[in-house]
Amino acid sequence: MVFDGGFFARWLRASAYAIADHRDFLTQLDAAIGDADHGINMDRGFAGIVAIIDAADGILPGELLSQAGATLVLRVGGAAGPLYGTAFRDAGRSLADRTWFGVLELADALDAALRAITKLGAADPGDKTIVDAWAPGLDALRRASSSDPIEILRAARLAAEAGAAATIPMEARKGRASYLGPRSVGHQDPGATSTALLFASLEEAAG
Repeated sequence: MVFDGGFFARWLRASAYAIADHRDFLTQLDAAIGDADHGINMDRGFAGIVAIIDAADGILPGELLSQAGATLVLRVGGAAGPLYGTAFRDAGRSLADRTWFGVLELADALDAALRAITKLGAADPGDKTIVDAWAPGLDALRRASSSDPIEILRAARLAAEAGAAATIPMEARKGRASYLGPRSVGHQDPGATSTALLFASLEEAAG
């Protein structure tokens, strides 16, 4: 399977729909350990991305991701805007001016996104953040033994979902949730959950 601009447009659009469908759930998760606005903010940001997709005509994949990142920085409040926005921007830069690419290049783009998240958020696996879903999702994508891109992306989605669920028993060490200390235990991280939705949308975009 060859990935192109159409694939990324489908991914971003599917992500927007998934975020909208789970907006209240994400906000409920954030109400327990954050500012109770993650779902609302992410929905607003991805609605702006859909507007970019609708207006795009022949835009290169890297540029599409870069514009998506800029939109998230501007429209998503809290820490999520800069984190996801910088991630998409750096993923777009990784793709440069390619018009099409394979699984390895997709993994490299997602790796660039993860590096941006870890650098800006200073978070490591186990800190109860976006990283705890993104890192295992990316790792599963790179390690998948199948030659079928859809199966590879399914493995990535399952790993990201498992990573999000694994944040429940963690004590938060970064972000707003870290102020709660031990009281953050027992709650799923909203950022890791929205990341799992993005990986699920990757699989959907390839299907």
